[in-house]
Amino acid sequence: MGFIKKKRIYKYFLILALIILAFVVIISSTIGVADISFIDSLRIMVSRVPLVGTLIDSDGIRQSYYFIVLNVRLPRILLSALIGVGLSVVGSTFQSMFRNPMADPYILGISSGASAGATIAIVLGFGGIIGGLSIITLFAFIGAILTVLIVYNIARVGSRVTTLNLILSGVAVGLFLSSVVSLLMFFNRDDIEKIVMWTMGSVSSATWNKVRILTPVVTIGSMIITAYARDLNAMSMGDETAKSLGIEVERVKKILLVVSSLIVASCVSTSGVIGFVGLIVPHTIRLIVGSDQRGLLPFSAVWGAIFMVVCDTLARNLIPPSEIPVGAITSLFGAPFFIIMLYKNKKKVI
Repeated sequence: MGFIKKKRIYKYFLILALIILAFVVIISSTIGVADISFIDSLRIMVSRVPLVGTLIDSDGIRQSYYFIVLNVRLPRILLSALIGVGLSVVGSTFQSMFRNPMADPYILGISSGASAGATIAIVLGFGGIIGGLSIITLFAFIGAILTVLIVYNIARVGSRVTTLNLILSGVAVGLFLSSVVSLLMFFNRDDIEKIVMWTMGSVSSATWNKVRILTPVVTIGSMIITAYARDLNAMSMGDETAKSLGIEVERVKKILLVVSSLIVASCVSTSGVIGFVGLIVPHTIRLIVGSDQRGLLPFSAVWGAIFMVVCDTLARNLIPPSEIPVGAITSLFGAPFFIIMLYKNKKKVI
């Protein structure tokens, strides 16, 4: 079946996936300590849509429900979805670029860099807000970006960067920074709980400001990556093959590394380290729709958003009023599902 025929089928399934995502978002907004019905939650959300909102009858809905849905639950849900999109798109990109189906967004040590940055901010007692973002978030972002720069420069040989060198450099730098975090925790035992909670990942501090900042980064970044879908397909067959097809491998690789790193750094600095999303979602979608990035990237983005919203909904509602870090939920549910999918489709793994 050619891509033109597949594209028609993909379009219908992608529309279905988007409908499922919208349904999951609304359902998630109804679940919590305050019991808000599906219809009321839908009316509240639609009431804020320009033009259409004026047609919605909001009589009978408590004002407190508006606050809960629009200012507490919805920013968190949207932030979760954005993080799911970003991590899944980057995971799919790295799996093709590194020709490794087990690659994830943190393979370059970005998570360790972000953790080191956040840990330094925590032990120094930096808890203030700058530009609507916490100093811990800013330190985590800086740590993530610095880590990528260090890894890239270690792996670079002249103007070329091989995927093997990148992976090895990422592992080495990541392990070093993880050791730094461990030492900081050892010498600052009063801050261990804060550090551990951050490294486990959570979107409990979600705000509309974070959503506004992360939205353009993830959206524009994902669009840029998608524009290089054909190049990724060629690169998945090897750099030499891609070069023979007229692709400027080193230039494309640099662009994808920069864009991917910005997406992951933004996501991790906002939520902490959330594992498995960027690994299991694109890999599972790959087993279902194939390796063509033109179909794989958009499906990974949508299902990554669905997966994150579902996991975060469980994280905040399984043991109320306490909350489980969403990173623990993604790993708890993601790992067994991934193992089952891998076992059933192991002959298809590229």
